[in-house]
Amino acid sequence: MRQLLLILVFTSCALAAAAQRVDSTTLPRPIRKVELDNVDIAPSARDGKGWLMLDKDIQLELEGAMHNLYNFKYDKAEKQFRSLRRRYPEHPLPYLLMGLSQWWKILPTNLQAKQYDKQLFAYLDTTMRKAEAFYEQDKQNYEACFFLSAAYGFDAHLNAERKNWTQATLSSRRALRYLQESKEANGLSPEFLFGQALFNYYAVWISENYPLLRPVLLIFPKGNRTLGLQQLRNVASNGFYTGPEAKYYLMRILYTEENNLDGALPTARYLANTYPDNAYFQRFYALLCYHQGDMIECERVSREILDKINRGYAGYEGISGRYAAYFLGSIVQNSHKDVAKAKDYFQRCIVFSETTSDTNSGFAISANLNLGRMAEDDSDVKAARRYYTTVANQAEHNSSQYREAKLYLKNHKK
Repeated sequence: MRQLLLILVFTSCALAAAAQRVDSTTLPRPIRKVELDNVDIAPSARDGKGWLMLDKDIQLELEGAMHNLYNFKYDKAEKQFRSLRRRYPEHPLPYLLMGLSQWWKILPTNLQAKQYDKQLFAYLDTTMRKAEAFYEQDKQNYEACFFLSAAYGFDAHLNAERKNWTQATLSSRRALRYLQESKEANGLSPEFLFGQALFNYYAVWISENYPLLRPVLLIFPKGNRTLGLQQLRNVASNGFYTGPEAKYYLMRILYTEENNLDGALPTARYLANTYPDNAYFQRFYALLCYHQGDMIECERVSREILDKINRGYAGYEGISGRYAAYFLGSIVQNSHKDVAKAKDYFQRCIVFSETTSDTNSGFAISANLNLGRMAEDDSDVKAARRYYTTVANQAEHNSSQYREAKLYLKNHKK
């Protein structure tokens, strides 16, 4: 699942160590070195017979539930997950799926919402206990290793977000341990390959982009960035449980890390169209359309986002509203030449930013800057000074936005 995403599994402890936020005397011993040059497919996997996560009938049964989960129809998805739990109360799969549902309630808020933390941690704890029982019976039960790695990975990420660094570090190491042990099952299913794909990619990416962390990364296996992307595309195309997660991360990697907007756009379009009520996928797709100059599509999606916020759709909140309002403000200002509506959208962007405590976000700063320019065009010095003062207080001091705001304030003193 998402928390096999090893950037969060091993960087939570690496960043904690680098920032010296954890007393090193309290940390567990380093994990043992992995012998493979990179984490790839090992040849000696068992056939996986009897493993529930590979059962095609179960996958067919859960197809609708997985779609409901990623389409933010949480109640419908969880109803099916509970049905699975009634029939397989000792298996970790239904508990991890219930945890995944809690995770996607938190994700659209950029992990700021905390009201689902207790439920998520409870489901993760149960997943670990159920999987550990399978693992104790058979140390080659790689399905159990998969669930242990996933559950500890989720736990590591959320604890790191909540700045519980000691627990995040401990869970990170355990997640990596079980990921290593499950590598022999990679050839059985793309589900097992997902964590390895992300580890291969991010082990190299972090080393290249954060040289200060290289000494910490020496305790981890080597990665292979090209292989990681190749494996991730394989999982995105063929995974059942991990397929949507792989698409999600493939989209993010191509956009953020690879700066490949052309490559990210098809995946973003697929996710937004397949799960049209997923606020995160919609706003990411709108973002890519905006950057690629497809303003017609960006406007359509942005209007849908604001409409679903007004109608109270699950997962649609201030962050998605901030995106959509800014895009619409820019579009109606530049394409439709409607200054009044543009002002309204930019002001709504600022309000959304205030409701989520993100007034220093790029969208909020740009909205204030545009409102300042429009006030300047209207010779409304009082309003212009108010907006430009906000920009000067929030923008980076080496940015063009900051310089523009300071210049106006210098030339229009009270």
